[in-house]
Amino acid sequence: MTSSIVARRYARALFAIGKDAGKLDEFSKSLGDVVSFLEQSPEVEEALISPVYPPDLKGKVMDEILSALGVGEEFKRFMGLLVERRRIQVVKAIKNAFQEFMDEEMGVMRAVVTTAVPVGGELKDKLKEVLAKVTGKDVVIELQEDPAIIGGVVAHIGDMVWDGSIRSQLRGFKESIGRGELG
Repeated sequence: MTSSIVARRYARALFAIGKDAGKLDEFSKSLGDVVSFLEQSPEVEEALISPVYPPDLKGKVMDEILSALGVGEEFKRFMGLLVERRRIQVVKAIKNAFQEFMDEEMGVMRAVVTTAVPVGGELKDKLKEVLAKVTGKDVVIELQEDPAIIGGVVAHIGDMVWDGSIRSQLRGFKESIGRGELG
């Protein structure tokens, strides 16, 4: 079974528990805290994944981490289950899948918008407004810069891509010339 399928199953289970208990925001924050800790401490993550260390030791280490992070008991049990079932390596994917479920629940879509130059607040708001109108949902924008697109905007929302970059327009123009459409 691929790790993304496993991650989605665990995320869906955690989401269901969080929704029933009214703790979706708490679980989301806790997942973020754990992932952040593991990213900052790769040696701890390696130890938790490694088959060299016994499961009970890994469980104690995870308990200490979770206590230091101040997470709730339900979330501690969830993380204990991940350690016990040797699934800690998919916690980042679980966090991402959990966020997708949260976004869906709240009617939010996430967009990655690439521009050639930095975008100010007013233009960012306008982009957000246009994308919200196109999708019919509230949109959270993550801005990226890539001078290679020359100008314009490339927006990725889910599996949709809107490419209004000068680079893609030039590429289309070049292909038209190659097919002899311009004369």
